[in-house]
Amino acid sequence: MHKQGFYEKFIKRPLDFLLALLAVILLSPILLATAVLVRVKLGSPVLFRQERPGRYGRIFRLIKFRTMTDARDADGTLLPDADRLTPFGRKLRATSLDELPELFNVLRGDMSLVGPRPLLVRYLPRYNAHQARRHEVRPGFTGLAQIHGRNAISWEEKFDWDVKYVDHVTFFGDCRILLATVRTVLSHEGISSGTSATMEEFMGTPEPEDTRHEESQ
Repeated sequence: MHKQGFYEKFIKRPLDFLLALLAVILLSPILLATAVLVRVKLGSPVLFRQERPGRYGRIFRLIKFRTMTDARDADGTLLPDADRLTPFGRKLRATSLDELPELFNVLRGDMSLVGPRPLLVRYLPRYNAHQARRHEVRPGFTGLAQIHGRNAISWEEKFDWDVKYVDHVTFFGDCRILLATVRTVLSHEGISSGTSATMEEFMGTPEPEDTRHEESQ
């Protein structure tokens, strides 16, 4: 089980709040301009809101700029992400501008600047015990997985990076991750997986054959 050190217990949250507030102030012209462009290009609503699990699996509402249309098929079912993601939406994702409203989640305490990315609620029962440890800390605006391949690595690799972060939360580590994130965003690395416009859905990690055999004995 994760044990908080001095930095995480007393410094990380106040520092998150101050840095997120400073970022919102400095980036307010970009936030406003992006909101206007989303309204013109994609219509209303400008913001995308979705429930995500936070620390200890507690649910919060994540906010991002919208990047997809609401296009549906004849049965009223939403089309696949690749069909709903517009060229404008791709640019927002490539520059990570769609993520900027999450700074308000950081201000509210739902998220941290650095930590495992908040994923979908329906993934919760699909994690194994190791992967579920990613919820022992607040989810982050960015994290180790985002600077080590982002969507271009497998789910299992992502979760290994997440758990590695949980076990090594430090001030200098957070600083290195934030600086590396800037480089990753500027180079547009790992935006898409090899087979999807975003990232394939996580369906769970199959247990090794020998483990399943042992449990059946």
